[in-house]
Amino acid sequence: MSLAGQVAHLVLRRLVQLIWVLPATALAAFLLLALSPIDPIDAYIDQAVARLGEEQRALIAARWGFDQPVWQQALTWLGRIATGDFGWSSVFNAPVAAVIVERAGTSLSLMAGAFVVSGLIGFSLGLAAGTYPGSWLDRAIVFYALTLASAPTFWIALVLIAVVGVELGWAPTCCALPLGVLREEATLADRLSHLALPMVTLAVLGVAQVTLHTRARQVEVMESDYARLSLAHGDPRWRVGLTHGVKNAALPAIVLHAAHLGELFGGSILAEQAFAYPGLGQATVLAGLRGDAPLLLAIALVAVLLVFLGNLIADVLHRLIDPRYQEMGHQEREGA
Repeated sequence: MSLAGQVAHLVLRRLVQLIWVLPATALAAFLLLALSPIDPIDAYIDQAVARLGEEQRALIAARWGFDQPVWQQALTWLGRIATGDFGWSSVFNAPVAAVIVERAGTSLSLMAGAFVVSGLIGFSLGLAAGTYPGSWLDRAIVFYALTLASAPTFWIALVLIAVVGVELGWAPTCCALPLGVLREEATLADRLSHLALPMVTLAVLGVAQVTLHTRARQVEVMESDYARLSLAHGDPRWRVGLTHGVKNAALPAIVLHAAHLGELFGGSILAEQAFAYPGLGQATVLAGLRGDAPLLLAIALVAVLLVFLGNLIADVLHRLIDPRYQEMGHQEREGA
C-alpha cells in the first residue's frame, strides 16, 4: 500500500473507532453525573432552595426531565444528540449547542496560541540543552522544565496576575475584552492584550514535555556519526546542533505536541477560570458548580473530539515523517 493509501486507511479506521467511542463516552459521562451526590435542582436554584416547595420542585424536575428514570434519561439524551439536539443549558438559559459555538472560538484561539508558543519555546530550549549536554545550560533548562511539569495551573495563573498584571501592569487580568466594550467594537489589540496572560499560563505548562523530549532527541543527534563528522571538520557546535537538530528533532516534537492536545484543553479549564476568560473551560466550571448536566455532557464530547483530533494528527504525521513508511511506499511504487 502506498503512503497516501496508508494515511487514508488510518484516517478511515480512526473515524470508525470514533463512531462507537463517542456514544460510549457519552453514556459513561451520563452515568457518572447520575451517580453524583449533587442534586441538579438544588444546584440550579442555589440559595432559593430553602423557599422551594415540593410542587415547584416537581415542575422544575419535569421541565428538565429529572423526574424520569436514569436509563430513560440516558436514552432520551443519546437520541437527541444523534439529531444534533444537545439540550438546554440551565446555567446560561440557552441551547447547549449555542453556548458551545459561542465559546468555542474563544477557547480555540487560547489553545492555538498556547500550542504554538509552548511548542516554539519548548523546542528551542530542548535544542539548546541537547546540544550542550551536561553543561550548566543543560542543567538549568532541565531543572526549569521539571519545575514547570509539577507546577499547578492555577498557581502559575495567580503568579502572573500578581506580578505581570498588578505589579507591572503590562497586561489585563480579566475577561476576553475590555469591560464595557462590545465584541463588534473590540480591536485586535484589545483581544490580544486580554489573551496574553491566559495564553502564557497555558503555554508554560506545555513547555516542559516538549523541552525534555527534544533534549533527549538532540542528544542522540549530537552523538550520531554525521554530527561527529561535522564537528571533526571544525564546524561550531552550535551550528551543528542547529543544522542537524532542526532537521531530525523538529517533526518528532510536533508529533508529541499534537498528541497532548487533550491535556491542553484540560489546562485551559483552570486558566480560563483564573482569568474569567469566557471560553469552554470557564463554562465547564460553571456547569459543574450549578449541576448543568446537558452542558457538561456536551463539553465532555468536545474534549473527546479534541483528544481524537490530536491523536489523529500525531498518527498521520508519524506516518508521513517515519522513513520506514516512506520506504514502504517507495518500494511499492517501484514494484508497480
